[in-house]
Amino acid sequence: MNEFQKMVVLIDADNTQLSKLEGILHEVSTYGRIVVKKAYGNWKKRLLAKWEDQIKRLAIKAEQQFDYVAGKNTTDIAIVIDAMDLLHTGMYDAFVLVSSDSDFTPLAVRLKESGIYVIGVGEKKTPEAFCSACDNFIYLEYLDSAEEKKAQPQQKPKKSEKKGRKTEDDEPLTLRIGYIDPDIEEIHALLRIACEKFQDDDGFTPLTSAGNYIKRVKPEFNTKTYGYSKLSDLIKAFPELYDVKRYSSGNSSIIVYRCK
Repeated sequence: MNEFQKMVVLIDADNTQLSKLEGILHEVSTYGRIVVKKAYGNWKKRLLAKWEDQIKRLAIKAEQQFDYVAGKNTTDIAIVIDAMDLLHTGMYDAFVLVSSDSDFTPLAVRLKESGIYVIGVGEKKTPEAFCSACDNFIYLEYLDSAEEKKAQPQQKPKKSEKKGRKTEDDEPLTLRIGYIDPDIEEIHALLRIACEKFQDDDGFTPLTSAGNYIKRVKPEFNTKTYGYSKLSDLIKAFPELYDVKRYSSGNSSIIVYRCK
């Protein structure tokens, strides 16, 4: 899989499911580092009223587009203008167009003609022309929504993870470095995504690739928050979830894992 260094994500809020927004960013982050995140819409509309909290939380820049004529919006043309401005800086190596609107087909074609890798994200109803104009197209139906993730069965925490319990050396967990009793299930979910995207023919994924991916999705991620000094220690603490192997490579070693 390509590892892009400067990705642009442009979101058509009028044609995107808010519940899938975080899932979109998680999926796109498997391709590389997102440096521009913008969402376009007329935020005065009642239909977009719930976007504010998510946009703030996910650090997406909101671009206001008023409807100059009743019944018509200017979102599409604003996205095209910004995309071309960003293209001509020559700084970016991949564009992600989040919309189910076929009007973005010419934009996708133009970006590809300039040597840019184009990823489209939309619903299955997206016209074939737009899908075909992209290098890769991701269907929203295959991405988990925030509600669906919460509904997924949680792994029962190990005894050593419960707040107030003691570790094997009888040291209270609350005294361990940086321990704040976080919800570690989110990290397990990201580890599963990384395993799906970066695994080799045997199903094993380099732990460094997984770590880089988690940092792109969750910049504040620090294993010490969960009571572990390294990501390898965290993953080894869950033998019921992961198979872990270590390979020697010269003077260093490579750790790989596979989800069970």
